[in-house]
Amino acid sequence: MRVPRSILWLALLAATPALAQQDLSKISGDIHAAAGQKYGELATVSGDIDVDAGVQAGSVNSVSGDVTIGADVGIEEATTVSGDLKLADKVRTKDLTTVSGNLTVGRDAVIGGDVTSVSGNIFVDRGGKIDGDVTAVSGEIGLVQTEVDGDITFVSSNVTVGVGSHVKGKVRLKKPKNTYTSKRSQLPRVVIGPNAVVDGPLEFELPVKLYVHSTAKTGAITGATAISFDTPSAPKD
Repeated sequence: MRVPRSILWLALLAATPALAQQDLSKISGDIHAAAGQKYGELATVSGDIDVDAGVQAGSVNSVSGDVTIGADVGIEEATTVSGDLKLADKVRTKDLTTVSGNLTVGRDAVIGGDVTSVSGNIFVDRGGKIDGDVTAVSGEIGLVQTEVDGDITFVSSNVTVGVGSHVKGKVRLKKPKNTYTSKRSQLPRVVIGPNAVVDGPLEFELPVKLYVHSTAKTGAITGATAISFDTPSAPKD
C-alpha cells in the first residue's frame, strides 16, 4: 500500500527549516485553523488538528493526533497514522489516508481521489462522491448513498455497500501474501444493501458471507454464493 510522501516528511519535521508563513507545523502541539482564513500545509507529529468550517487549506497531516475537518472545508488531502480522521458535511478534498485510525466522512462530501485505511474503519455518509478507490485491510467499510467511481478492495474487513450506493468498479477480497493477516474467528461479512448497485464483478479470493438485497444489482459473483434478503438490513450472523 502506498504511503503518502507527507508521512515521510513528518518524520523529518524537527530538522526542517521554518515553513512559509501561511503554513502551520508543530512537533507535539495542537493546531487550530480558524474560520475565515486560508492556509497552506497543516502538519503535526503528536498533536491534534482542528479545521473550522469554511476554511481553505493545503494538505492536513498528523502522525498520532486526531484530525477534525469542519463543514464546507476545501483541502488538498488529509492523512493520519494512529489518529482518527473525521470530516463534517460538504468537505472537498483529494486523497484520505489512515493507518490505524478510523476515517469518518459526513454527508455530501466530494473526494477527488482514494480513501485508504489499513486497520481503521471507513464510513462515508449520504451523498458522498469518491472519484477513486476505497481500500482497507482489516478495518470495516461502510457506505450510505455514496457513489464510488473505482473499486472497493479489502482483505479481512466487513463491507457494507449500503442503501442507494453505487460502485462503478468491482468489489474484491484480495488474498493477502501474509497468511497471518487472513486469520479471524468469523468470515468477512459483505452486504449489498437495498437499491445498491455494483456495476463490476464481486470477486472473493477467500471465503466470505455475502448478503445481497432483492432490489440490489451486481455484476458476476465469483468465490461466494449470495444470500438474498428483503428486509431493511441484512440478517444477523
